[in-house]
Amino acid sequence: MVLSRIWSAFIIVAIIVASIKYLFSDNYKAIYNDMVVGKSGDTVQIASKKMAELNPEIQNALLANPDFDQNRVHYKTDSAKSEVQIYRVQETDGVIGTSETAVKICLGLIGIMTLFMGFMSIAEKAGGINLLSRLIQPFFSKLFPEIPKNHPSFGHMLLNFSANLLGLDNAATPFGLKAMESLQTLNPDKERASNSQIMFLCLHAGGLTLIPVSIIAIRASMGSATPTDIFLPCMIATFAATMAAMIIVSIYQKINLFQPAVIAYVGGISVIVGLLVVYLVNLTKEGLDNFSMLLSNGIILLIFFAIVLGAVYKKINVFDAFIDGAKEGFWTCVKIIPYLVGMLIAISLLRTSGVFDVLIDGMKWVAAVFGFDTRFVDGLPTALIKPLSGSGARGMMVDTMQTFGADSFQGRLAAVLQGSSDTTFYVIAVYFGAVGIKNTRYTVTAMLLADLVGIITSVILAYIFFA
Repeated sequence: MVLSRIWSAFIIVAIIVASIKYLFSDNYKAIYNDMVVGKSGDTVQIASKKMAELNPEIQNALLANPDFDQNRVHYKTDSAKSEVQIYRVQETDGVIGTSETAVKICLGLIGIMTLFMGFMSIAEKAGGINLLSRLIQPFFSKLFPEIPKNHPSFGHMLLNFSANLLGLDNAATPFGLKAMESLQTLNPDKERASNSQIMFLCLHAGGLTLIPVSIIAIRASMGSATPTDIFLPCMIATFAATMAAMIIVSIYQKINLFQPAVIAYVGGISVIVGLLVVYLVNLTKEGLDNFSMLLSNGIILLIFFAIVLGAVYKKINVFDAFIDGAKEGFWTCVKIIPYLVGMLIAISLLRTSGVFDVLIDGMKWVAAVFGFDTRFVDGLPTALIKPLSGSGARGMMVDTMQTFGADSFQGRLAAVLQGSSDTTFYVIAVYFGAVGIKNTRYTVTAMLLADLVGIITSVILAYIFFA
């Protein structure tokens, strides 16, 4: 019900904001077209005017820069400084294009899902998942008290968290979907999220990541002198978000975290991560890149090797087991298409209507009124879009770096924010959609609170490290 209300609110607010812009601004007479059939990158012509017809502020800006934008509206003058073209550039696809994109995302997942679900099937039949379940049992049994001892879902969740830790998004999704399916077998109400499913999804969305490889690569490509300097703040922020998710859900579910097993495992993980940080911060960019590639890709190959070796030892028909799991992965991708289409079109309407611009302008005004440093507001668009769209947040991060510079405070903050949270609504739509959950209970609230902790931590760390 909560997700239904949020989805409805997204659509209603987006159309209301777009209608206000249409009625009261000449710059948005094509906004309805943008929201339905517009394409990302389209140039929307607004008007052609004489330089003298524009207000003095814009005239002075054009004299200094013949092509500048103000509140997402571009002004471009000719060489004679007489004619001015006024236009907008659409930032994202309308609902028609977004629907097509949602299907393409699911089609793109098919290959990855069949690959990893195939190997997962081999591991299950060879007993590998049960082995992982027994290893993590002392810790997970405290966070997931409803799950029976040595249940295979423990192993699935461990693989998902491990993939997230290494920044392996492609592997994390199949492992996570398999974990949700495994937890669904224990769920007495198949349309209502269980406590275990909520705890798992919130911990997953905390997104604890060791090395934000993709963000470092983007910063390097945009000319950053020290592209790896966001590594430590990113890891601390994701750790804070993950711990916040665990604490918030534990409060909802009345789970006592002050148990020896929980403290020992969390403390042990913290020590290992801390020692690894000490080692990694002393590496050069090239050394960090090489280490991250060796760690992430090497572990994937090691998992494949161990699974096949164990299956051969247990005399399992390895290829048939792989095919059985691959078929399951294919149908899982098909099942999530409607959920993903529904969520992404609501997000598209929010972006094309300009709701985010209104929010950012309002936050900047509030910060200025209270005398705060407003630089952090310029990095916040990444954080606001990240719960809705990973690719949209990535584009906003790149835009912030292009505007202010990759090594600016705003650019670094945007990078840390990109790495400090997950795509909350995308995750909810895909993971719950895959198992047919309709009542998500307090999942959205818990995940957004964890995201908020990650955002606040990121801003504080940015001022500590980069201000």
